[in-house]
Amino acid sequence: MALHEQWSEDRASEIISQHSGKDGPLLPVLQALQEAFGCVPEAAVVMVAEALNLSRAEVHGVVTFYHDFRREPAGRRILKLCRAEACQAAGGDALAARAQARLGAAMGTTAPDGSVTLEPVYCLGLCATAPSAMIDGRVVGRLDQARLDAELAPPRYPLPGTAGVPPAHERAGGTPAVPEGSLRVFIPGDAGAVAVGADEVARALRQAATERAIALEIVRTGSRGLYWLEPLIEVATPVGRVGYGPVTAADAAGLLDAALAQNGAHPLRHGVVDDIPWLKRQTRLTFARCGVIDPLSIADYRAHGGFRALERALSLGPDAIIEEVVQSGLRGRGGAGFPTGIKWRTVAQTAAAQKYIVCNADEGDSGTFADRMIMEGDPFVLIEGMTIAGIAVGATRGYVYIRSEYPHAITAMEAALAAARRESVLGPRVAGSPYAFDIEVRAGAGAYVCGEETSLLESIEGRRGIVRAKPPLPAHKGLFGRPTVINNVLSLASVPIVLAEGAARYRDFGMGRSRGTMPIQLAGNVKHGGLFETAFGVTLGELVDDIGGGAASGRPVRAVQVGGPLGAYFPRALFDTPFDYEAFAARDGLIGHGGVVVFDDTVDMARQARFAMEFCALESCGKCTPCRIGSTRGVETIDRIIRGDDRAANLTVLEDLCHTMKFGSLCALGGFTPYPVMSALTHFPEDFGAAPSRSSASFRGATEGGEPGIHSPRPVVMDSGLAASRRPGMTQTVGRGAAE
Repeated sequence: MALHEQWSEDRASEIISQHSGKDGPLLPVLQALQEAFGCVPEAAVVMVAEALNLSRAEVHGVVTFYHDFRREPAGRRILKLCRAEACQAAGGDALAARAQARLGAAMGTTAPDGSVTLEPVYCLGLCATAPSAMIDGRVVGRLDQARLDAELAPPRYPLPGTAGVPPAHERAGGTPAVPEGSLRVFIPGDAGAVAVGADEVARALRQAATERAIALEIVRTGSRGLYWLEPLIEVATPVGRVGYGPVTAADAAGLLDAALAQNGAHPLRHGVVDDIPWLKRQTRLTFARCGVIDPLSIADYRAHGGFRALERALSLGPDAIIEEVVQSGLRGRGGAGFPTGIKWRTVAQTAAAQKYIVCNADEGDSGTFADRMIMEGDPFVLIEGMTIAGIAVGATRGYVYIRSEYPHAITAMEAALAAARRESVLGPRVAGSPYAFDIEVRAGAGAYVCGEETSLLESIEGRRGIVRAKPPLPAHKGLFGRPTVINNVLSLASVPIVLAEGAARYRDFGMGRSRGTMPIQLAGNVKHGGLFETAFGVTLGELVDDIGGGAASGRPVRAVQVGGPLGAYFPRALFDTPFDYEAFAARDGLIGHGGVVVFDDTVDMARQARFAMEFCALESCGKCTPCRIGSTRGVETIDRIIRGDDRAANLTVLEDLCHTMKFGSLCALGGFTPYPVMSALTHFPEDFGAAPSRSSASFRGATEGGEPGIHSPRPVVMDSGLAASRRPGMTQTVGRGAAE
């Protein structure tokens, strides 16, 4: 049940004053007002404009730009169904149809009785446990029709407000010693595990232990990334941590008895987790601690090698740090693969009294969840990487911009930052050094375009996420007009590996210009969904068939989309492609943020192409005509093709639209939308009703040096929710992909 305060000018004034002292305060102010009152009414717009010395039009423009903000109260409950590709591949269309039929409400509307507001959401980062949803602030994975029906029934228990986040961590300090004779159990607090029952399992284990008078210590960790086994419960034993999964609350008592038995036999037992073949064959560098440590314990982080890199960085000094990063070959993991060290050097060489480090954690691409896993499972590695970057370029302040669809990650990062300040890892004298650095979390407000680096900067500054023209580059004139390093979570989380182990060690992994490891995320209709970190060079076929185990449905795999919603669809004929930036580019594809979404042979590729255009139309920031208008015309054209209206002529029009969007768009959203459309048309012409004669013009270089990787859902049932999400006065909104 969404519980909100009654509107009060006095209370609104108090909220505004609490947040107005921040730099770029508009979004935090509006978010706090909506959290309190459930919406941002016109009276609030007037008050905010006066308090922040803005025009009403400026405030109204921001409210109507971002999907999260409401002008009117929602229903008593809020059901957000994921409509992104990974969930569609896993059966999300049928769930959307059922929800709309049950409620008598289309996507983006409220049931006639006011009971439930049904909203589309475009990726919750639960892609490996798809289909997924967020219900009254609770994340739900592996959603099926029975669970959906149960959730739509009148609640029998108090529900949190829309801003409520179930606690992911039971302890925010060091790991205490375990009393002799007690049992230590590790249970993930990761959102992906929580969505499939990890919190319920923790409660059931505690109850079973109480009934048996067993001393039980539960440590909440991140996830190991083996999501098909979540909740994966690990029990500390003399031979190592023994895993059981996937565990339900009903299994708790039997599991506890098995753990106490000498041989630990149980149907869900997998042996020592480190020896599970799927995990053992990985090369875990960035994710070495994820799922292993208490993510909010600095002592645990240090015990597993944490802050060694920071210590070395302080001894090296700024120039040597940058040279180490350059020599490592580390490239941005946001999509474009720009050399991280070169970007840092540019900012370091730009004179300014104030510089910034901005972490792009707006991970919106369907099929990706690695950033979320790091922030929830090993947040100190990101803090360490950002701090090293600040020392290297002369920045004293950092921002982590996290999408609002990641409430658990926001909570975990804020707790970790508080712990880092208490330990003087952040502050006026970092680790006792002369360097000052601190970090602030900023939450997004539901705009995919804000994954584009300049749009993200506009959002932090409190404006609509309109893409900026370049030059000037953010390295010269970025946040608040100052030199700014913008890197993705994985890029910054890789820096401590480089500094702790040395550039040569990191460079030893990978192939060609793609050095180090890549955390590849397997999602959609795949048997073994999860995160697989390995050196560049593994083939797409190995990832899908061997590591992923093929389609979860048991049907043949027909298509794979790599690199998010702007990535190309590859047929089985291209499964020999090595996972490498240049290898994918040579085949008119991109690896983006490392997401791999698998579709079986029931997928309709013409619908997927339509979805790419429809999503672009919704999420376009509206600044450039090719993206804003071309995507809308693209939807109309594909509809005509699907209906069979003059197919040959309309296919020619579609190709021309793609060409215009590719070369005329300002950023990656419009520039890369042709990838999924043209790859579907090229490799699966039968789904468009014919095999027309087409030019196979390459779509490489749509935005030279640009930022591929954004995110998208697709329409196929009653109402995809895309059109319903477009509000009056809203220009449309891109995602992911900072130019790195």
